[in-house]
Amino acid sequence: MHADVPVRHPDKFFIDGRWTEPSSTKTIQVTNSATEELFLTVAEAQQADVDRAVAAARKAFDQGPWPRMTHGERAHCIRAMAAELDKLAEPHARIWTTEAGALHGFTKTRCAGISNDYLSYAAMAETFPFHERHKPRSGGEVALLVREPVGVVAAIVPWNAAPGAISSKVGPALIAGCTVIVKVSPEAPGAAYILAEACEAAGLPPGVVNVLTADREVSEWLVRHQGVDKVAFTGSTAAGRRIASICGERIARCTLELGGKSPAIVLDDYDVATAAQNIASRAIFLTGQVCASLTRIIVSRTRHDALVEALSENFRQVKVGDPFDPATQMGPLAMHRHRERVEDYIRKGKAEGATLATGGGRPAHLDRGFYVEPTVFGHVENTHTIAREEIFGPVLAVIPVDSDEQALDVANDTIYGLNASVFTNDIDRAYAAARRIRAGTVGHNGMRNEGSIAFGGFKQSGIGREGGAEGLRAYLETKVVVLDGLPSSMGRFGD
Repeated sequence: MHADVPVRHPDKFFIDGRWTEPSSTKTIQVTNSATEELFLTVAEAQQADVDRAVAAARKAFDQGPWPRMTHGERAHCIRAMAAELDKLAEPHARIWTTEAGALHGFTKTRCAGISNDYLSYAAMAETFPFHERHKPRSGGEVALLVREPVGVVAAIVPWNAAPGAISSKVGPALIAGCTVIVKVSPEAPGAAYILAEACEAAGLPPGVVNVLTADREVSEWLVRHQGVDKVAFTGSTAAGRRIASICGERIARCTLELGGKSPAIVLDDYDVATAAQNIASRAIFLTGQVCASLTRIIVSRTRHDALVEALSENFRQVKVGDPFDPATQMGPLAMHRHRERVEDYIRKGKAEGATLATGGGRPAHLDRGFYVEPTVFGHVENTHTIAREEIFGPVLAVIPVDSDEQALDVANDTIYGLNASVFTNDIDRAYAAARRIRAGTVGHNGMRNEGSIAFGGFKQSGIGREGGAEGLRAYLETKVVVLDGLPSSMGRFGD
């Protein structure tokens, strides 16, 4: 691995256990989000490359050893892969920061621990109920409920947080016994190349993990492919709708982790300054490029102005700049077109009558890179575009309400249902509100996602869950086997 190129084979794809030449000379140029300079050039997959990857994964599942190994044997391979990922943590972190603008201090820590995502699934070889024994009612002596791998998985990964999005799909797929095609975004392909290098070094059987970079048209070919049994997608709700409709045509399985417009309800017993500091500090995480970010701030009308000012004061103190600088608190957005999208939403906020309290432009001291100022709008109505649509940037909309009941109504008045939070000193009030909010996760006094348990959304925020045992179930099919006696190999069902 050369110092100036963070991956070994950017001009190839990882298919069937080896680095293979692409079917065309088409390439994708990846931009450094902080400097707008060329960072990396990778091969762009075409339909023929997708066909090869699916064929390799199909053969590895239908004929190869992987799905017929015990869960313990697969866990051993996953642990070897995780150990190789540990060795690659430094370039892994550097890639993430350069591609998406995530602070290097964070990516170093996260990538140093990304192996734990895989190890947690390896541990499930001994704890997850892959089989259950029942007494049949309709004849026979033994009914076995067995959970088997769903088959070939297309794991389609976004650009904002690729390392974790990959592990949340590949980890459960592998321990289940599935084979995988990882399709990464043209804006952030590097993490998948790191995974491929780890799989190669760990000696995973050919075809178990395959890696491609492709744009939309070819990605849709992968989703449509008859050789793919399940699609696992993280990305926008718009793209998720398209994927769900395609999968529905052929009854392919799918899990969708989609967008959010998550509310934070600040009740009147909670300190405004404390709430503002907590909300603002998390709103700049990954430059707001987080589907679960708390971006609709709901507060009583009497405290609206105080909260807007407190949020604004926190945002004015944020140091925006080079994501590799330890003093930086917020880096750039990932790409030029995304900055244009965020700026367009800011213009709409002003045009529709919301009050721009702070931010709204580009940092004056940064003339290169895809930077935007952290932005607060006050006097937002829940009908405004900035309150309805996912901006995916550091833009907060503060919505005044007249009662706690109205706060809950506003929180639920959205097509999304990914995340939420209730700020109150009263645990009973927090729990009561949490049970009424239609969201996959509800935190108390902060953004508190627990991906190790389950992560996903209600409504148009997705289908299914990722993380923990709940995330593993999506990669399994349930089968009932009714027998006239206990098989001699019954002990293997626990492997």
